[in-house]
Amino acid sequence: MTDHQATTTSVLTLTPAMPSPDAPTWAGAAWVGAVDRQEALAASAVELAGAEGFRRARLLVRDGREIAGFVDVAVDASGDVDPAELGPALRALRATGLPAAATGTPVGRVSVVIGTRDRPDAVRRVVRSVLASEYYDFEVFVVDNAPSTSATRDVVASFADDRLHYVLEARPGVSRARNAGLALASGAVVAFVDDDVVVDRHWLAALADAYARDADVDCVTGLVPSGELRTPTQRYFDERVTWARNTERRVFRTSAPPADLPLFPFSVGAFGTGANMSLRRSAALALGGFDVALGPGTPARAGEDPDVFTRVLFSGGALAVEPTALVWHEHRADRAALRSQALGYGTGLGAWVAKLVLRPRTAVAVFRRAVGALRQLGALGQGPGTDQVATPVDGVGAWTADEEFLAATAGLKRVELTAALGGPWRYVLGRLRRG
Repeated sequence: MTDHQATTTSVLTLTPAMPSPDAPTWAGAAWVGAVDRQEALAASAVELAGAEGFRRARLLVRDGREIAGFVDVAVDASGDVDPAELGPALRALRATGLPAAATGTPVGRVSVVIGTRDRPDAVRRVVRSVLASEYYDFEVFVVDNAPSTSATRDVVASFADDRLHYVLEARPGVSRARNAGLALASGAVVAFVDDDVVVDRHWLAALADAYARDADVDCVTGLVPSGELRTPTQRYFDERVTWARNTERRVFRTSAPPADLPLFPFSVGAFGTGANMSLRRSAALALGGFDVALGPGTPARAGEDPDVFTRVLFSGGALAVEPTALVWHEHRADRAALRSQALGYGTGLGAWVAKLVLRPRTAVAVFRRAVGALRQLGALGQGPGTDQVATPVDGVGAWTADEEFLAATAGLKRVELTAALGGPWRYVLGRLRRG
């Protein structure tokens, strides 16, 4: 679903990352997909499937499996990309090189855990993409978390694939769902994705290669670009999260704090997101799995992924960001859903900080970075005037601030900030309930 196919020797047709039968209704919408740089440069024309109603396109540019970056280009009325604009944009991106040679042991089997609740259509989509992975040995666990119907079980049964397993976790909470999958996993590496993603066919191989390159790596996260940019709220979310554009391959260790991350190892966003993360099974078990007082389905509503990232680092393990381990993410499409997500992120951030402060070892590290952390937290409350996005008004390069975007996203940063202030007591509540 994320890759291209050539319809002739000269015309390259690209398919959208997350196809939809409906044309967009927002003028600022962008078609989203991936393109191989050399194939695009060699083609006489590049056309986009399903591009009706779009005036711009965001293309993830690859050199084989390597990620070169993103380009934003105009789309004409017939759904084609202007070669005069695309060619220079492609050439302007950085050259990619091969990753470092492996120094660790190949991981062999990878276990994939997908936590979900009452989203059968989303489960069908993500499972289909995982089963299409080009990796030689993997298993998949779909963990049905406190379901209200049998719909997810039915979807899993419909695949009739021996690699796919259904797991019921009756107690609510994504951390419980992930722990249930972890307990059953037989792979040396356990990869976790949410049900609102589509994985690239190279995703599992890229994760496995990242572990093999560095023997001390206990956690690998991947790139999570926006799979859709059809609405103002999707664009807002895309602009707010850093992990949507983490295209640089990095390895983080507490023994060598990065100079560009003054809040390290509490650098929210720089490490990735729980929508695309993996752990060595041995390390995950040694850490005790995910904290069941954090994450969706708990009073804290989020915070389970930065908690795991920092625990890996404080335990002495390394955390690798591997951009070629790619999954596309479907952002919330309307204001109500995005507001709920902002509440969750803010609450989870506050809950996670509370947990850090309650533990002596991490409390010292938090207080040393308190000024910078408060500055970052305060930035969440900035007014809507900073939430501007440039959108085309004539399809050929004239841009203006989008009033529909501003109206749809006004005040969301303040919602997140207010929620963060209530996170600590919600974490305590979750601890009391986690029996």
